[in-house]
Amino acid sequence: MKPFLMPSLGADMEDGIMVEQLVEPGSPVKRGDIIAAVETQKGTIEIEVFEDGILDSWTVPLGRKVPVGTPIAMIRASDIPDPPSEPEIQEPADPIQQPEGPEIQPPPPENAPPIEPEIVPPASNLSPRRPERTRQRVTPAARRRAAQAAIDLRSFGTEKIISLRDLSPLEELDETTPMSAMRQAISDAMSRSKREIPHYYLSDTIDLTAAEEFVAVQNAERPPDQRLVAGVLFLRAIARAVKKYPEFNGHFTDGQFVPADAPHVGMAINLRGGGLVAPAIHDTDTGSLDHLMVRLRDLVERVRQGRFRARELSDPTITLTSLGERGVAGITGVIFPPQVAIIVIGTPSWQPAVLDGGVIARRSATITLAADHRVSDGHRGARFLRNIISQLQTPDTL
Repeated sequence: MKPFLMPSLGADMEDGIMVEQLVEPGSPVKRGDIIAAVETQKGTIEIEVFEDGILDSWTVPLGRKVPVGTPIAMIRASDIPDPPSEPEIQEPADPIQQPEGPEIQPPPPENAPPIEPEIVPPASNLSPRRPERTRQRVTPAARRRAAQAAIDLRSFGTEKIISLRDLSPLEELDETTPMSAMRQAISDAMSRSKREIPHYYLSDTIDLTAAEEFVAVQNAERPPDQRLVAGVLFLRAIARAVKKYPEFNGHFTDGQFVPADAPHVGMAINLRGGGLVAPAIHDTDTGSLDHLMVRLRDLVERVRQGRFRARELSDPTITLTSLGERGVAGITGVIFPPQVAIIVIGTPSWQPAVLDGGVIARRSATITLAADHRVSDGHRGARFLRNIISQLQTPDTL
């Protein structure tokens, strides 16, 4: 019997809430099956098992928040029989009748003592002392505004009449918007990145004319749901480049770099409700561009619906941010820990370029590498970046 633990879906995840149990106790499961959904700061994530067996029981009820590493289910091997059920306790056929005791009669009421008459002191010639004023004096408008803004009026005391002018400073303080869970998760991860990772940056201009012409030709006879986007070319070029420069593909944990055994490029995707995630496309270097496009489209649609899988968040080995048509030349990326590199490609635009001794217009963009100086340096970073650029000049080979 092995416990199935609340998985860690990123360096910024500390706990999660199980919101769906998709497998009944006693049902068989096999590696890769999705058995539950967990609510995290990044949304609802489907979690999968990593071994074959029988889901014996759930150990955490729905709706409870538990820390990462908490056992949420028990899984036993398929060849272990079901545990014996608890023996049923039989009720005795002829239970012993308890003898009934004599009926207890309440004691007779005692005679109530006579009520002593209240003694009223004689009236004094001195005038009674007036009580001190303790009631707050609040204008109707101020009372109404305080109720709307949930402002406690007791802090004002009773010395003066409370008006709208007295509430204004408190209302300005209340206008601050609390940070959402998603924004908090991004804040934690990026703060850790800038605090722990010594970034260095390299940038260059990349000629995307050939890549865009290749995509246009491929899409000429295709329906919209089967067309390629330039992003799949970027993903494939990065995946192939890290195989030659493996120091940009992996995780820095426990004081050392652990290279990944395959490129799982994370794609930064904006969420409709705000926020950003970068789930992995596993083995980005394999399969055709059409197959990679199908996987990318599926991933984007599921992320926009708030449904993506645990491994997609925990497995990225390097991240790509493509600014697409946002009209921005480029940004310097922030590495998502424990990864060690991120590639950003800005919005393509027509730019002058020198070709064969003449100046011509080319579709170009800025490509930027942010990398971890604990693992690599500018020399290797420049070669890595140049390899990506070179591959995108021959898109038909990707």
